[in-house]
Amino acid sequence: MDADGQQLGIKPLSEALTIARSFDLDLVEVAPMANPPVCRIMDYGKFKFDEAQRAKESRRKANNFGIKEMKYRPKIGQGDFDTKTRQVVKFLHEGHKVKVTVMFRGREVFHPELGKRILDRIAEQVDGTARIESEARLDGKNMVMVLAPDKRAKQASAAKAQNESDHKPDVSDSSINAGESSEAAGEAPAVTLSEAPSDTDTTATKE
Repeated sequence: MDADGQQLGIKPLSEALTIARSFDLDLVEVAPMANPPVCRIMDYGKFKFDEAQRAKESRRKANNFGIKEMKYRPKIGQGDFDTKTRQVVKFLHEGHKVKVTVMFRGREVFHPELGKRILDRIAEQVDGTARIESEARLDGKNMVMVLAPDKRAKQASAAKAQNESDHKPDVSDSSINAGESSEAAGEAPAVTLSEAPSDTDTTATKE
């Protein structure tokens, strides 16, 4: 094959090398097990560089997404709970999985229901954004749950919100239509208080 991928047919090795050199390119064996072997005319140095760049980009993308961890306490305050949960949602939107850990201290370990309550609240908060990949379980003195981004749930939630927005009645249009209906029926238009004559004005007219 030439540099554009076009078939050149079966050529003797010496002729194939001559053709490659005429283009100032290399003759690279790409399918040695074929019969006859398949070679391609290309810039081998550029090929190796492009391969290295693709591998580097692939590693970079693989490292971008991982598992983040957020730690809670069974008796966490509402403010701290909201702050940490917002961070969990942020991680999920960025494409990360999130390991949510409830840490027990002392005798708190005998009340796992407190940790389960916290994890249930978090799961409720991220509903529509994430799915539970690993259900809540005790791990020593901790209770752990793993959340993963749920693209399908997110798309369904967005579609539902858009659908509700599309079917929401326009208040301004309703008011205009109501006004037009009143005029069509021969009713007098509504008078505001500022337009109604006051007692003071009536007295002055009589005098």
